[in-house]
Amino acid sequence: MKAETLIKREARRAVPRGQRIKRNAVQALIYVLCILMALLCLLPLWLLFIDATRSTTQINQGMSLIPSKYFFINFGTLMEKDFPVLRTFFNSVLISFSSTALCLYFSALSAYSFVAYRYKGQKAVYSFILVLMMIPGQLSMIGFYKLVVDMNIYDTYIPLIIPAIAAPGGVFFFKQYFDANFSKEMVEASRIDGASEFRTFNLVVLPTLVPALATNAIFGIVSSWNNYMGPLMLLSTTEKFTFPMIVQLLKTDRYNTDLGAMSLAVFITIVPLLAIYAAFSKFIIQGVAIGGGKE
Repeated sequence: MKAETLIKREARRAVPRGQRIKRNAVQALIYVLCILMALLCLLPLWLLFIDATRSTTQINQGMSLIPSKYFFINFGTLMEKDFPVLRTFFNSVLISFSSTALCLYFSALSAYSFVAYRYKGQKAVYSFILVLMMIPGQLSMIGFYKLVVDMNIYDTYIPLIIPAIAAPGGVFFFKQYFDANFSKEMVEASRIDGASEFRTFNLVVLPTLVPALATNAIFGIVSSWNNYMGPLMLLSTTEKFTFPMIVQLLKTDRYNTDLGAMSLAVFITIVPLLAIYAAFSKFIIQGVAIGGGKE
């Protein structure tokens, strides 16, 4: 360690003083810009939390950066108005985590087939998947709704969970990751040991995808959690509503007179997403930088 430290010191001395000052100035500028961007991203969330701690009168008076004392009063107001926090939280968790789990597994399995096997029409199938990525989901909403009604699964969670199995974007993401990190030798060794193809994928291949799985899990859960049009089109029973649907009730006459309670309800819907991001954030850079070479 001492030798490495001495080498680094000598390397720094070898750089001209003017270049060191210029490099340090550039680094300082980058850090300042990153801090400013972080503050700009966090400011709306902080203002929402501040409004959740203020009364309607205080909110109408203008913006503030200092918390007030009405947080628990606003929470009590939501409970008095029967805002179904726990029920909708469970509904959103069930739909988001189930659909994301199916998306991750079957997308990874589909992408694995493109790198582990060679078969006729493989490129055509992959090209078809890429084409599907470019088609907006809104174009199929009417046909999908009719299909759901004809199958008698309207007002259930099935059409919100099962279609996640077919996710072209997930297949593309994992295919790119496999192209940079796939180890064919590990698969061949597992086959020689007598493991079946599914056993090889589940026990040998899948553990190597942790960065990609965590990164895609964040995107999938956030997208499903914030999905409003899908549940609005397919659910009609209030007890089955998700968080985005319940938040719309805040715009009705029953709630919109209490801006503090409204802000608190919106903030509550965001907290789970922050927890999910905090749990998986360390994998984001590693998962997104899929083209950096072999691990």
